This record gives sequence, C-alpha cells and structure tokens, in this order.
Amino acid sequence: MMWWRKKRERLMNADDNSKPDEASVRDRKRGALLGLAIGDALGSAVEFRSRGYFEPVTGYRGGGPHRIEAGEWTDDTSMALAMADSIAEAGWDLEDQARRYVDWYRTGRYSVNGRCFDIGLTTGSALHRFEETGDPRNSGPTHERTSGNGSIMRLAPVPIAFAHHYPQDLRTLIDRAADSSLPTHGSSQCVSACAAMALIMAGLIQGETKAMVLDPKWPAWKGLAAYHKLDPLIADVVAGSWRKKRESEIRGSGHVVACLEAALWAFDTSKTFEAAVLKAVNLGDDADTTGAVCGQLAGACWGESGIPESLLTGLGRRDILDPILNRLVP
Repeated sequence: MMWWRKKRERLMNADDNSKPDEASVRDRKRGALLGLAIGDALGSAVEFRSRGYFEPVTGYRGGGPHRIEAGEWTDDTSMALAMADSIAEAGWDLEDQARRYVDWYRTGRYSVNGRCFDIGLTTGSALHRFEETGDPRNSGPTHERTSGNGSIMRLAPVPIAFAHHYPQDLRTLIDRAADSSLPTHGSSQCVSACAAMALIMAGLIQGETKAMVLDPKWPAWKGLAAYHKLDPLIADVVAGSWRKKRESEIRGSGHVVACLEAALWAFDTSKTFEAAVLKAVNLGDDADTTGAVCGQLAGACWGESGIPESLLTGLGRRDILDPILNRLVP
C-alpha cells in the first residue's frame, strides 16, 4: 500500500511531538464512547419531534417519549455498552455480542433503568431471529428497506478497540466494523456505513485532523476500497454529499444514509464537541441517534478532555458506563 509507505516515511521524518502519544490516543478513545452516550442523552428528550417544533436543546433535559431523567440514555448507549463489554471480556466474538444484545432486550442488562424501553423494529426482529438460529452473521435483515441507523449508533467500541490497526492494517479494522453490523443490520448500506465511519473514527483517534478524514481524497479511502466496496449511497456520503445541501435539507432521519450524513454535517460545521452534538440533536426526529453518531465522531476528534464538564458530570448512570469503558480503554 503505497499511501501507507508514504505516511510511514512522513512520520519517521517528523518531530516526535507530531506523533500521537498514548495519553492523547486514550483521551480520544474515551471521548468516542462518552460522546456517544452524551449525544444519545441530549437527544432523548426530543426524539420523534420535528425540527422547529421544540425548544432548542442546550443541555440535558428529562421527559421525552420514554420519560427518562435528564442525562439518561437510551438503546444506542445500551447496545454500545453490550458490544464494548463483549470486546473487553471475549475479544472479537459476534455470537457473544448478539447474546449480550439479547440479554439487554430480555432482562434490561446495560439499560439505564434496568429494562429495555426502546428498541427498533429491525433490531428486535433480528434478535428474535438470532434466538431461533444462533447465527449472528445472518440474523440481521439484508433488504435495503431495513437500512436503519441501528448499527452505526453503537459503533464506537469497534474503532476504539481496533484503531491501532490504522493505517497499516486496514483490513482488520474494516472487517470488524462491517461484521459488527450483521447481527441486526445486514443491508449493504448499513454494513458500508459501519466500515466508513469506523475508518473515520480510527483516523481521528490516531491523531488525523478532521479536515483530513472528511476529505474525499483522504488516501485511506483507497485503502478501504481494497477490502470493501462501499454501497453507492454511502460512497456519496464519503464524497461529501452533505456539503452540497442547505441546512434545511439535512435530516435527522432513522435511515442510515441520512443519519450518517446529518452527523457528519454537524461535526464538519462545528468547532467544538458541544456545538457539534447540539447541532445534531436539534435536527429533531431520530434526535438521540443523530446525537449519538455525531457524538462518537466529535468525541474521537476532541477527546474526553474536549467535552464540557457539565456534560460529563450530568451524564446518567456512570456507575454502569464507567466500569465497561475502563475495561475497554484501560
């Protein structure tokens, strides 16, 4: 891979200060998972409400369709914690991940309030299928009509755990990200969205700039293409589809393409973590998931240290989240 050889030469010839140190990488890894939970919690109160028909979100608030407390999170974070816990304890094991999703669904494990109060139709039917077949690679439906955002909303543990494969071993990173979608979302749009988003996040975690990872000419996209053919709609997003749209055309939709586009738009047009996640959730509709996806990107960019203290201290059930985060990112 010529692009990697050129990058390695650049790193070898650079000052030591230009290389990401372990502390900053750890900070961005933690930021990615915390950012997911924060975006989820910020958006939960206005989930399913149309943009412009609610008081703009400026911080945590309670209520919403699930009547949870301010700072509490939903299924996005619960499923991310289930995957993170699986990776920390079992390594890479799709069957173990799917079993933990079922455990959350059936018993409320990993939930902010001890019960599964929010689950998408596609995810629910896929978990039923997994219970029947025991096959996590084929339990997620593959039809394009089932291309929801339920696998990118929980993605952060994958780039957190496998960011060290960037850039010299993209195949492992991309394969893990793509496979992570399969237990619940097997459509090509969902699988490609996970592959593309994980690559962006791994680059950010390893110290690449926001401008670089969002550039359609980023050399890593050629590396991805060697192992994974992006779905055409996701390829359009990678090419910067959101840059061609007015703000009124960006939608906080449950569709994976629109969701990824909205999260990238909010991330790209913001200068801080807080600005990005608030811009994302204030799009409304599937606000918690748009916030969770943007929060992953923003957290991987600005790190835990770039998240305002009020958002960190106000985040609910850190007693559940922190032990899993600390196992995933020692």
